[in-house]
Amino acid sequence: MTRHELAPTGTATLFQFLRDGRPRTRAELAAETGLARSTVAERIDTLLSSGLLKFSDKANSTGGRPPTTVAFNPAARVVLAADIGATHAKLAVTDLAGDVLVEEDKVLNIADGPEVVLREVCDRGRALLTQAERDETDLLGVGIGLPGPVEHLSGKPTNPPIMPGWDGFDVPAFVRGELGAATLVDNDVNIMALGEYRAHWTKYEHMILVKVATGIGSGLISYGRLHRGSQGAAGDMGHVRVPHDTDILCHCGNVGCLEAVASGAAIAAKLTEAGVPATNSADVVTLARNGSVTALQHIRQAGRDIGEVLATAVSLFNPSVLAVGGALSLAGEHLIAGVREAVYQRSLPLATQNLRIVPLRSGDEAGVSGAAFMVIDHALAAGQVESLLTQ
Repeated sequence: MTRHELAPTGTATLFQFLRDGRPRTRAELAAETGLARSTVAERIDTLLSSGLLKFSDKANSTGGRPPTTVAFNPAARVVLAADIGATHAKLAVTDLAGDVLVEEDKVLNIADGPEVVLREVCDRGRALLTQAERDETDLLGVGIGLPGPVEHLSGKPTNPPIMPGWDGFDVPAFVRGELGAATLVDNDVNIMALGEYRAHWTKYEHMILVKVATGIGSGLISYGRLHRGSQGAAGDMGHVRVPHDTDILCHCGNVGCLEAVASGAAIAAKLTEAGVPATNSADVVTLARNGSVTALQHIRQAGRDIGEVLATAVSLFNPSVLAVGGALSLAGEHLIAGVREAVYQRSLPLATQNLRIVPLRSGDEAGVSGAAFMVIDHALAAGQVESLLTQ
């Protein structure tokens, strides 16, 4: 339990039984929890008063009047989720089941600095709340993904290479001052991993998501939860040295980093050097879709390079799913084919016998979905939901 959490009460603990959304009668809850019916009835009344529960359809009767059922009420509060990239942001208002109510894509420049960017996000968030016919008093919290390293416990970016002026900025405090809601912040790949996992892969406990765009990063799901590591740096595979010799300088100051060799920006530079002009991942994807053999060859090789690094991760972490997304993945099967080639060749057979290497299924919705679930899972946990019961 963190210092921000309250000790869970019996009411908060009972609520966890109902978060799956399945309607239950008081008798069913008493049987599941082992509590007396009178105790269950009292705690349900508290949850109904808070809005977190609602009356549902009548249960089947075994004689006499059908018993009343109660269920989790996803409409009780809303979440503002923002997936902020280098030049754009996707914002959404979701309910407590993570379902998007309204959303918007917004052009912005991360280099304008934290106050400019976050104030714009908050202004657009207010507009989306109005569009959803809600207001700031309905906000459970705000979830934000940023395109750089983030110390998750504090929500502060840490030496982000493409975010001038953001290092150490107190993002949660600024947003809380604007919207009056608790704010959680993580890097963009982590929230993508959480969103993709919750939408498509919850029957598996372990997953790696790799984002290949201007940079390269990964998000790790372990036992159904994000694995951030001790400082929030888990998954930073872009700065792992590729196994083969290379002297390409990375912006981090080292040479031979995967990001300097196989990212969209790296491929664009190689294509330009080969006489095929390209400036970014979008140009590389366009060339590939138009049948450029040179572009396709470089993308396939990038997949192999990424796969060589992932082969070690697969042997160490042993995931069931390895999902590949990001702008460069839009070039088609060549990137993921290269990844599969290297991973299946270099990883242990036991680690790959049931491994699924697949394209990202959630598309550009993964980030906002993950940002929303980050807030929902935190705020509705037994140790945190207590504050909602006293409002």
